[in-house]
Amino acid sequence: MKITMIAGSNREGAASTMLLRYIERQLKSNGISVSFIDLYELPLPLFSPQSGELHPNAGMVVEEVISADGLVLATPEYHGSISGALKNALDYLQPSQVAGKTVLAVSSAGGPVGVGSLLHLQSIVRNLHCVNNPEWISTGGGYLSCDADGTPLDEDLKARIQSAVTSFVRLTRAIAPGITAAQG
Repeated sequence: MKITMIAGSNREGAASTMLLRYIERQLKSNGISVSFIDLYELPLPLFSPQSGELHPNAGMVVEEVISADGLVLATPEYHGSISGALKNALDYLQPSQVAGKTVLAVSSAGGPVGVGSLLHLQSIVRNLHCVNNPEWISTGGGYLSCDADGTPLDEDLKARIQSAVTSFVRLTRAIAPGITAAQG
């Protein structure tokens, strides 16, 4: 099984990116292949449907997403929605490239929870014909206190993350074509 993760912040050291790195370690510890795309490190030009050739960075994102069995998308919450950087990256995708892939939505907000961004992200995912994981991960308002490597200090948050990741992996295994028990 291969999972592509996209960190949708364009800020160095973003809480949503740290949370995604923690999830990456969980997936890898379970023998799952992970591709990590950090939009802070891999900026994309603004999407234009009239563009001819894809910018190399956008082409890499599209290739990694196409090759994945499932996606984990993380965003900070800005004004009740997802980041412009993540929305721009998702605009490069066509439903034919991602239809049927499972998606785990992750948000980190300045307020108590990032529900607005998660709802918007799930709507975009549905329009791309992907399958939203029934659980999502939302943190905010200082609830994402972590150590230097991004591991949450709160045990309840760790348990919520583990539950959502387990649900996502189970769903991906169930619907991704050709995954055997030995592959993930």
